[in-house]
Amino acid sequence: MTDSVLGPGAVTIDGKAIAASVRARVRLGADAYLAQHGRKPGLAVVLVGEDPASQVYVRNKDRAAIDAGFDVRTVRLDAAVGQARLLAEVLALNADRGVHGILVQLPLPDGYDAAAVVRAVDPTKDVDGLHPANVAALWSGEPGLVPCTPAGCIELLDRAGVALDGASAVVVGRSALVGKPMAALLLGRNATVTIAHSRTRNLPDLCRGADVLVAAVGRAEMVRGDWIRPGAAVIDVGINRTAEGQLVGDVAFAEAVHRAGCITPVPGGVGPMTIAMLLSNTLFAAQRAAGAAHDRPTH
Repeated sequence: MTDSVLGPGAVTIDGKAIAASVRARVRLGADAYLAQHGRKPGLAVVLVGEDPASQVYVRNKDRAAIDAGFDVRTVRLDAAVGQARLLAEVLALNADRGVHGILVQLPLPDGYDAAAVVRAVDPTKDVDGLHPANVAALWSGEPGLVPCTPAGCIELLDRAGVALDGASAVVVGRSALVGKPMAALLLGRNATVTIAHSRTRNLPDLCRGADVLVAAVGRAEMVRGDWIRPGAAVIDVGINRTAEGQLVGDVAFAEAVHRAGCITPVPGGVGPMTIAMLLSNTLFAAQRAAGAAHDRPTH
């Protein structure tokens, strides 16, 4: 957490700095893995089609993984190859002992069954944490791979010194990628958790009762400053672009800093953590495959 005071008691949680710290720790782990096993942790990224945003995301992931000391393989497929070819590529990566983590870049082009592709990934290599086996492990408290963005949110809260044990937490958003796994992680840390969404009745009042508020609904500045309990920890997962081209979160930041105890900015908060957690998951998967990891990654 930085020392930059933005409002009475409100400080930013510096996602860039914390992500850099996680990536440095992963690099040390990858170097140790190479020294012990004679090969690097392996990450395979599968990209279907030419979506510009996905192209950027994949380039960033590839660069970060190389910097972390991983072997990186990018499988690029034309959008027209079809479901069967994509599944065949995934199955081949499942069988490749040099690949410890598999990430299929979502969303897939129209005509693909994304759920079937996710189910096809070996759950021990599912570094996105989306396979039903990993979802079940998360909710049952068993070791498994956790979706990267929620894992990053927990890391930010921990680094900010936010006490989760016994805290009242509200997660605004119910997606399988962020909202639901975020709730499971908070429950696992003994928080009392409410999952809300855009149709929740009396949503502002509900948010005002939260010691920890996670906004992941995908609506620009939906959460207003007076929705926030004074001193609360606010994690803003949203990334929205205004008509003027400005990136803003799901929280009205300029209002929220006058009430929150700590808050993540957009950009520079949760965003950088996602790739950092992907790297951490991949290292964990490699260590587990070698019999050296027995619990969920601590990041």
